Amino acid sequence: MRREFIATLCELAASDRRIMLLTADLGFSVVEPFAQAYPDRFVNVGVAEQNMIGVATGLAEAGFLPFCYSIATFATLRPYEFIRNGPVAHELPVRIVGVGGGFDYGTGGSTHHSLEDIAVMRALPGMMVIAPIDGAQTTAALKCLWSAPSPIYFRLGKDSPQVAISGGRFELARAQTLREGADVLLISTGAMVAETMKAAEVLANAGMQAKVLSVPCLAPVPLADLRTALTDATAVLTIEAHQQAGGLGSLVAEVLAEARLARPFRRVAASQPGLGRSGSAAWLLEQNGLTADAIAAAARTLLS
Repeated sequence: MRREFIATLCELAASDRRIMLLTADLGFSVVEPFAQAYPDRFVNVGVAEQNMIGVATGLAEAGFLPFCYSIATFATLRPYEFIRNGPVAHELPVRIVGVGGGFDYGTGGSTHHSLEDIAVMRALPGMMVIAPIDGAQTTAALKCLWSAPSPIYFRLGKDSPQVAISGGRFELARAQTLREGADVLLISTGAMVAETMKAAEVLANAGMQAKVLSVPCLAPVPLADLRTALTDATAVLTIEAHQQAGGLGSLVAEVLAEARLARPFRRVAASQPGLGRSGSAAWLLEQNGLTADAIAAAARTLLS
């Protein structure tokens, strides 16, 4: 997704000189196309994420559209106060691009596992929170939102899923139905949608039909789509590479509660966060019950 994002940003920058790209000494082998094409609009601030947001806030105040690129946990947690008191407080169009949500940077250890970013970013008033499924939807989301007047957090997977499943479609404050089924509703976001679709296939092979709803836009909340899907559902399972608290599952629980909908409900999320483990992303997903087989098993348990 990160390469599709940079390629699209280069395309947009060709016609809008307000676009700038900032990095905190990360993203090399990915950001070079922008740096080479627009050297006067590329800034490496060094290992200084707080300063990056401060510089971006000043640039936005001066009329630019700054994009701040870093690993997701560094892009959101290190400079959080600067984000809150800068672009959020002053309603400025700073774009925070967090790469590697969840366990994508698995071997870096827990410091590199971004498992709280959705929770903290969606708590900020006026902050858009966008988590595309794949590269095609990443491109669509950027083309839709690049000039929006509010701050935006893009949560990108380190790499795109092998199979593009979004159809390259994105609409602000909308969810996307990717599969129909009447037995259970599976709701996921970002790169975990691909694994959720595989889980739906596992369930289908066992004679259970799952509806899959993707939520690429977590803020503003796609209330109408969520309420419609939840009203029709007999049981609901949310799936995310994030801690349980404050993420997609919490968002869905809020919608269920406020709509007074009583449904069997379970959140499948990172079950062992913060334990200092490192390993491949695939191994960490398996350890946390975020594989297709584990998701399908959770759905069967919920229905039983």
